[in-house]
Amino acid sequence: MSVKHMVEPDVGFINEVASLGGGDLKKCFQCATCSVACAISPDTKPFPRKEMIAASWGLKDRLVADADIWLCHNCGDCTTRCPRGAKPAEVLAAIRAYAVNEYSTPKGLAKAVANPKMLPVLLAVPAAIFIGLGLILKMFGIDWLNFAPHGDVIWQSHFINNYLVDIIMVPTFFAAIGIFGLGLKRFVMDIHANAVAEGKTDKTEFEPMEFVKAIGRVVPKIIKHQQFDQCTENRARSTAHMMVLFSFIGLFIVTNCFFVAEWILHIEGPYSQLSPVKWLGNISGVALIIGGFLLLKNRLAKTDRGSSYWDWYLIGLVLGLGLTGMATQMARLGGLAGPTYVIYFVHLLLIWALFAYTPFSKLGHLVYRTVAMTYNEYSGRK
Repeated sequence: MSVKHMVEPDVGFINEVASLGGGDLKKCFQCATCSVACAISPDTKPFPRKEMIAASWGLKDRLVADADIWLCHNCGDCTTRCPRGAKPAEVLAAIRAYAVNEYSTPKGLAKAVANPKMLPVLLAVPAAIFIGLGLILKMFGIDWLNFAPHGDVIWQSHFINNYLVDIIMVPTFFAAIGIFGLGLKRFVMDIHANAVAEGKTDKTEFEPMEFVKAIGRVVPKIIKHQQFDQCTENRARSTAHMMVLFSFIGLFIVTNCFFVAEWILHIEGPYSQLSPVKWLGNISGVALIIGGFLLLKNRLAKTDRGSSYWDWYLIGLVLGLGLTGMATQMARLGGLAGPTYVIYFVHLLLIWALFAYTPFSKLGHLVYRTVAMTYNEYSGRK
C-alpha cells in the first residue's frame, strides 16, 4: 500500500461530518488547545485533537472505531476556547452521529431516522401497525377497536386495548435490543482493535469477564453524571440530562410493574392515583417534561454552537412523550373521551418510535457511550 493511498482523504466522509454539524472542521490548525481545555480527556492519547486531525483527513474507519469520540460529553469547553472557531465539540458530535449510523442495521432505516423529511413516514409506520392490526383482529371477532367506553370509565375503553399495545410494543422493544446487540458486537471489537493499534491499552487480548466487571465501576459515574460536573462551560446540562435519564428509568419501572400486574397477577386497571407506582409514574412524567424544556432552553441559549436535526429529534421526542403522557391522564380524569383517545394514540406512536428508532438516534448515546466508558475503564487508561 502506498503512502499516498494511506493518507488519501475520504472527501465524502468529510462532507458527511460537515452535514451532521461539523461544518467548521476545516478551520482547525492543530494548536491542541482543545485537548488541553478538556477536563475529562485522558492523559494517554488525549482527545479531541487527534480526532480533529483524523476528521480533517477523512480517516473514517479510524474515527468510527475510536472510543474517544464517545468519552467526549460535548460540554463545549473546547469549542469556547478554540482560537479558530473550529468547534471541536460539534465535530465530535457529528462523528458520533455518523458512527451510530455505521453500526446500525438496517442502514436504510438509519438514514431515514437521520432525515427530517422522513419523520412523517416514520410516525405513519406505527399508526398503520396499530390500526391495521386492530382491524385484522376485529375481523376475527376480537373487538380491539371499540370506541364505546365501558360504563363511565373512559380508560377501560378498548379503543386501544392494553393487550393490543403489549403485543406490538413488547416485540418492538426486544427488536431494538437485538439491533443494539448486533451493532455492539462489532463496536466492542473495533474499539479494542483501535485501542491496541494506537497504544491506548496494553491488553492485546480482549477479556470479556474483566470488561463486565468494569461496567459496575462505570455505572455509578453515569448515574452521578460526574463527567458533566467537570465541565466549566456547560455544566448546567447535567441537571437536564439527569432529569431525563431518571425519568426514563422511573417510567420503565412503572411500565414493568403494570405489565406484571396485568399479565401475571391479573390485576386490571385503571389503577388508583394513590398507588405508589402511580406516584412514581406521575413524578417521572413531570420530570421528563421539565427535563425536556431544560434541554430546549439550553439548546436555544447556545446561539454560538451548532444544532442539527440529530439534537432536535431528541428534544422533540422527550417533550412529546412527556406532554402527551400527562395530557392523556388529565383528559381521562376529566372525563373527556374524545381527546383522551386522540392524545393517547399520539402518545403510543411516540412510545413505539422511542423503542424502534432509539438504536438509530441520538438516544443511542446511552448505550454506545456506556460501552465506550466501560472499555476505557477496562483498559486501565487514565
